[in-house]
Amino acid sequence: MPFAVYVLGLAVFAQGTSEFMLSGLLSGIAADLGVSLSAAGLLTSAFAVGMVVGAPLMALFSRAWPRRRALLLFLALFVAAHAVGALTPGYGVLLATRFVGALANAGFWAVALSTAVAMVPDRLKGRAAAVVVGGVTIACVVGVPAGAVLGERWGWRSAFWAVAIVSLPAFLAVLRTVPGGRGGTDVGADPVSVRDELRVLTGPRLRPVLLTMALVQGATFCAFSYLEPLLTRETGLDAEWVPVSLALFGAGAFAGVTVAGRFADAHPVAVVATGMAALTVGWSALALTAGSPVLTLALIPLLGLLAFGTGTALITRVLGLAPGAPTLSGAFSTTAFNLGATVGPWAGGLALDAGFGYRAPVGVSAALMVLALLVASTTAKSRRSRAGERRLSAVNRCARGRRGSPGERPGTRL
Repeated sequence: MPFAVYVLGLAVFAQGTSEFMLSGLLSGIAADLGVSLSAAGLLTSAFAVGMVVGAPLMALFSRAWPRRRALLLFLALFVAAHAVGALTPGYGVLLATRFVGALANAGFWAVALSTAVAMVPDRLKGRAAAVVVGGVTIACVVGVPAGAVLGERWGWRSAFWAVAIVSLPAFLAVLRTVPGGRGGTDVGADPVSVRDELRVLTGPRLRPVLLTMALVQGATFCAFSYLEPLLTRETGLDAEWVPVSLALFGAGAFAGVTVAGRFADAHPVAVVATGMAALTVGWSALALTAGSPVLTLALIPLLGLLAFGTGTALITRVLGLAPGAPTLSGAFSTTAFNLGATVGPWAGGLALDAGFGYRAPVGVSAALMVLALLVASTTAKSRRSRAGERRLSAVNRCARGRRGSPGERPGTRL
């Protein structure tokens, strides 16, 4: 595996820490800037919207550039946004920096995924994607708890500075190790037109895969976002168990990404199908057994493994099905991933506000997985039907050709 792939994972680690760390900093931000908790929560929404919108826009914006230049620009913009955010005394500026930082993060993600798989042979593409996605899981295990500790001891601004500082070694490493090919393609390769890339990504093969990815990620982040109230108000655990549980989920996620990276290239459909079925059972089991601390703590790392392992396999699947979209395949994967991360918590919040209890978001996660399975199974049946029709059509054409061949008498059987 080229060292540059691990460098991209390091950069994603820093950016993933920024994406998730606000969960432990909202109270400090609200008190310091004189805003409500709900207003502080909009900082998370601004980042999510920036990720969804930014991936395709930033990939299009930078598609004609050398990939190293694009990655360095996005990293520099990300660092600058966090430095300004750490210095600003106003909520409005901080909100804007979250959106700008998310645009940079989304652009980096999109280019990094395409770049990583372009640097390795086909048999290692899944593992390369897993290394990049693994940066997010390490952020969940290490970066987010560390950001919470920094915010508790030295204020929320110290966490923003820490993210900016951690990104600097990644900037230097990208500068020294990433090759300078254009837009995720190999050096000297002819660029693919935007129209051709969009035709591939919006075609019947990829649309259902992207929708399935969004549903799977929606299920993951729906339950993950409301894990704290589930544990403390339904399971009956003390607040000290919340960071332990988050670390368990992150450790499982890291293991899932690692396992998926090794098997997704050889058996992509089997890994995705098995993971989705297991996730449906797992989220349902958590919703039913959330009152038991032992069972809940046992399920959390297993669900982290299944969620991020399946997500990584789906990303690999998209990149494998879209060789004709070297620039935008990573962008569309990033958008689908973050669309789920945006819609999932919103759906879980609706269930909570409707008075269905603290297990409701986990139930919503199970429902989203059922919907994902329906999409996948319907697509598979449609594909098999089309394949059968093509085979029957070929047989009929062959039969007609035989009947009409010269010298053959009517009624003659071959």
